[in-house]
Amino acid sequence: MLRKLGADHVPVLLFVAIVLLMLFSLTLGRYPVPFADVARIVFTTFPINAVGDYENAPWVVVEIVRMPRILLVTLCGMGLALSGAAMQGVFRNPLVGPEVAGVSSGAELGGVAAIMLSWPPLAIVGMAFASGLAALAAAFALARLAGRASTLALVLSGVIVGGFCCSLVGLLQTLADPMVKLPSIVYWLLGSFAGATYEKVAIVAGVTLFAGTALLALRWRVNLLSLGNTDAAALGVDVEALRWGLMGLVALLVAAQVSVSGGVGWVGLVVPHLARMLVGPEHTRLLPTSAFLGGIYLLAMDDIARGATEQEIPIGLLTSAVGTPVFAFLFWKTQSKGWMRE
Repeated sequence: MLRKLGADHVPVLLFVAIVLLMLFSLTLGRYPVPFADVARIVFTTFPINAVGDYENAPWVVVEIVRMPRILLVTLCGMGLALSGAAMQGVFRNPLVGPEVAGVSSGAELGGVAAIMLSWPPLAIVGMAFASGLAALAAAFALARLAGRASTLALVLSGVIVGGFCCSLVGLLQTLADPMVKLPSIVYWLLGSFAGATYEKVAIVAGVTLFAGTALLALRWRVNLLSLGNTDAAALGVDVEALRWGLMGLVALLVAAQVSVSGGVGWVGLVVPHLARMLVGPEHTRLLPTSAFLGGIYLLAMDDIARGATEQEIPIGLLTSAVGTPVFAFLFWKTQSKGWMRE
């Protein structure tokens, strides 16, 4: 339906949809707030200021409890989907994503290490970023041992590096204090936005604004990379420098998400395919569409996570439960038909 309205209009429609879904999400919870009250609170008293009515229960629920979580989920979903779409374009394969290339596992390793050291949130972001980028560098170096950094070699190398990072995470869990550190590490690795604060929103917003804007500004160059290394180089593109620059931006987006909510996988693999079905493979439209669709997707998952049962479900479990069968279907589809024919 959206595609019939024209690919150029899809991002605008998705932007409207994500705003409406954010407002709707603010009404959900054990303390329900009518949609009209949510709209009034958001558009008259946000952002928080000194005149906020702290004795008004709906105001407190919307602006203090739910608003930071909704903003954080939306920003993380946009960043993960944008990074996944960029990686798939750079490596010309829909089966590549932050999880497959080892970035997520590396970022989780850095985040767990920072938690064990009791570092502050900003330091956790830095540690997760450095570890995620190091994991990507290791995967790329391992792939080069095959003679060239092919997509298949990178995917296999990412699996190897990711497995190694997961083993180190397990070792850190074994060494962690079982009464103080271990429960928080385990719950963090499952993925959850329950601890959302405006401080975390500011961290992720800053990273997403910088790295996301840079990726969107380079989206037409991703089109050139998707033509292949030889054609891109013939058109004057420094392929290696551009690829590493894009991967650095991707690692920063993924590290920011991992640092504030733990492991939330498969978003960067699944959402770009849905966006490609709406607007096609051209990255000037695909990247912004993926970003908005990623925010909608993760926000919907979070609504289910905190509203489906009495006890909140870790959102990482939901995204994995949805993402793995979709990924299996996409693997079958790409093997039988080829992803460029979508």
